[in-house]
Amino acid sequence: MSGITTIESPCILVCVMDERSGYCFGCGRTRREIEDWIDMTPQMRREVMAGLPARLETVERRPRRETKRARMARQRGGTV
Repeated sequence: MSGITTIESPCILVCVMDERSGYCFGCGRTRREIEDWIDMTPQMRREVMAGLPARLETVERRPRRETKRARMARQRGGTV
C-alpha cells in the first residue's frame, strides 16, 4: 500500500437521524460522533462502536424517508 490509512467505520450509508433518540438509523452514532469520527483515536472509535448495538435497539425500526441505499436498490430493481 502507498501509505493510505483505512479508518474503520460503522457507516452503512443509511444516514438518517432518529429525532427521538438522536442516533443515526444506520450506524447508531450521534451527529457529533459522525462529524468527529475522523479526528477520534482508534481507541475512541472502538469505545463508541462497542455501544452501538444497544443504541440501535432504541431507534425506530424504519427511517421516515427513503435512504440513499434504498433508493439506489430501487433504481437497480433490487431490494435493500
